[in-house]
Amino acid sequence: MALMPRGELRIYLGAAPGVGKTYTMLEEAHRRAERGTDVVIALVETHGRKHTAAMLGDLEVVPRRAMDHRGATFTEMDLDAVLARRPGIAVVDELAHTNVPGSRNAKRWQDVQELLDAGISVLTTVNVQHLESLNDVVARITGAQQRETVPDGFVRAAEQVELVDMTPEALRRRMAHGNVYRPEKIDAALGNYFRTGNLTALRELALLWLADKVDDQLGRYRTDHAIDSTWETRERVVVALTGGPEGDTLIRRAWRIAARTKGADLMAVHVARSDGLAGADPAALARQRVLVESLGGSYHQVVGADIPQALLDFARGANATQIVLGASSRGRFARLFAAGVGVTTIARSGSIDVHLVPHERAGQGRRRGPLPAALSRRRRAAGFAAALLGLPLLVALLKLGPHLSLTNNILLFLAAVVGVALIGGLWPALIAAVGGSVILNWFFTPPLGRFSIAEVQNLLALAVFVAVAVAVSWVVDTAARKTRQAAQASADAQTLATVAGSVLRGERPLMALLDRLRETFALDSVTLLDGDTVVAGVGQQLCATPAEADVEVKADGDLTVLLRGRILEASDRRIVEAFAAQAAVALKQERLATEAAAAKPLAEANRLRTALLAAVSHDLRTPLAAATAAVAGLRSPDIQLDDTDREELLATTEESLDRLDRLVANLLDMSRLQAGALGIAVIEVGAEEVVPRALDEIGPGGRQVRVHVPDDLPPLRADPGLLERVLVNLVGNALRYSPPGQPPVITGSSHGGIIELRVIDHGPGIPHDRWDDVFLPFQRLGDRDNHTGVGLGLALSRGLTEAMGGTLTPDETPGGGLTMIVALPAGEPA
Repeated sequence: MALMPRGELRIYLGAAPGVGKTYTMLEEAHRRAERGTDVVIALVETHGRKHTAAMLGDLEVVPRRAMDHRGATFTEMDLDAVLARRPGIAVVDELAHTNVPGSRNAKRWQDVQELLDAGISVLTTVNVQHLESLNDVVARITGAQQRETVPDGFVRAAEQVELVDMTPEALRRRMAHGNVYRPEKIDAALGNYFRTGNLTALRELALLWLADKVDDQLGRYRTDHAIDSTWETRERVVVALTGGPEGDTLIRRAWRIAARTKGADLMAVHVARSDGLAGADPAALARQRVLVESLGGSYHQVVGADIPQALLDFARGANATQIVLGASSRGRFARLFAAGVGVTTIARSGSIDVHLVPHERAGQGRRRGPLPAALSRRRRAAGFAAALLGLPLLVALLKLGPHLSLTNNILLFLAAVVGVALIGGLWPALIAAVGGSVILNWFFTPPLGRFSIAEVQNLLALAVFVAVAVAVSWVVDTAARKTRQAAQASADAQTLATVAGSVLRGERPLMALLDRLRETFALDSVTLLDGDTVVAGVGQQLCATPAEADVEVKADGDLTVLLRGRILEASDRRIVEAFAAQAAVALKQERLATEAAAAKPLAEANRLRTALLAAVSHDLRTPLAAATAAVAGLRSPDIQLDDTDREELLATTEESLDRLDRLVANLLDMSRLQAGALGIAVIEVGAEEVVPRALDEIGPGGRQVRVHVPDDLPPLRADPGLLERVLVNLVGNALRYSPPGQPPVITGSSHGGIIELRVIDHGPGIPHDRWDDVFLPFQRLGDRDNHTGVGLGLALSRGLTEAMGGTLTPDETPGGGLTMIVALPAGEPA
């Protein structure tokens, strides 16, 4: 029996509700139906949107299944009915929906999976905030936690994912026109989840997530079709690092190449041989990794015996377009025998561009350290002893024993040479091979007792003996060396992995590094010295000078790591150098963080002091000058004033003194806020009590303001006097910028235990990138009259609101203008 083919899944992805996912999905359903495909509506949520409901048209709709839960009736998709109907395509809206308890599946995406397994293709919708991998990110951006999620793997496995896109401005206009939510929900939605900044961030998340899926699809296609050539969908620059000092130059050059194209990727790769850290400077690699990551790139390490091939395999696997290499440091003599990594890479690169970058060490020859010994000294000594004692013993046994042919004698001596190689390695085995050939010639090859050979075949046999003995000795020695190097590399990797884990988990990376170094090598103490100053240390009896240490390792610049407890082997010292390099980086980061933390309040205080002097000197002088002039006019005996003039001067004096009083009050309140000494008495108060008092305090201008606060609005928790001050400042600003005939509006709404009071104006507004600036003290953004206050109003209003446990945030008024939203906790409903 043939297996039923699985249905195809097409998902319409949106950045937010209201972008038109369901509408677009229904358009596709109609197109499929017109082409003769059997299409049914398994479940579509119109949410009362008339345009979406009209798109259902004459498509067949499978009736929903009613379910009772906790005394209420809910409807869900009737999965069994859809399976029994067996359409070609089922339209299933809201993929992330959680089914009513008692349903066969907990999630709707699991219902869709059953439809696909039954061979039914599905059209469905999902928003980016419901993707499992982005759920926490969206919550931080919007402040709203989404409880319904879909596994990313299920969405990525879809045959088609189509982004239904809409600009934030267009979506907000659609909402303002009532095309998404009911009228009573529009203000709250626009002021919270559907802020322009939120929508912009969600849109970018959706685009980036879809771009990653497209990149995955491209990678699978290239793999399935065995495509090795580079497809230049975007620039990817790979820089090859050897661990040498030229690495910094190469990284910066590669970054400049990548920076020429927007969105290009920078990847650094180090090809490690099978010799652990013997082929590279771990300290240099550690510094270069930090440099790459600070420039926005990524660091990779691969293992390969053929460095050019390993590098090209990595580049082709990453679909890289360019490779940056350092010019060969091999000398001229060495280049006669091998072309070098750069030339070989260029010859094999194909469509990948290769850049050879000159540096200071180019052509100067490599400085290699001595190869590590394959075996220990004890093993080598035992090998020499076996060669010097074993060969005479073998001669005695052959002379005293039965007579054997020359061939048998050669085989026995060959076995002895192999045994010496297994015990002591190459050099004892070479001595045994040479000595064995001499002994065979003297004692067992005719003419005996002479260093001459009578027959050509005996000469050939001895030559083969020497060649095989040397070859076997070399193989045994090489295998022993590789085994030791592999063990050393494994130990090095394990140590460095443990170091990385401890540093990532620790709150203080520097101390974690030093402590891990002490534990790894069983040291008494580890000290980090900057010049002659002890910066940090762990353990007992820290070293104050290099003379007190058993081991001294240079880290970076004047930084030195001092170890006390034992002398380290050369292989261990390389690991300590890696520790030291990371310690230097960690110290720099801690110092930068400390300096930034110390400088921030100083810079802020200096900025505030400068702004205060500039603003107060101006704003104190203006009302003082007006009041002084008015009082002088009243007191002057040379000026004859009638009652009207006298009233005008008195009014000017009173207005100027009121401005001074408000200025001083704001300054005192701001200083109390910053000192934490402002007295606050939070109680439950109704908006209908506070708003009229604030408008009365404003004066004649307050009577122009329109108020739309519902009668059933719950009370809010606030200090009535402070809330009144906040509203006076906000309404005063709104009146200042409102055009004639469009007075400010105050609205109130409640949702989720929060009461929001909105002060809405239709003035010129403020650019989004300056919204945070309006709350900085002594800022007057876009004032048409620069003689109206020191710019403390909004800063003080936000401070007072937050002191009462609320928030003050700006938003864009649909149609133009600025909306200030005061959000405070709701009290108990009356």
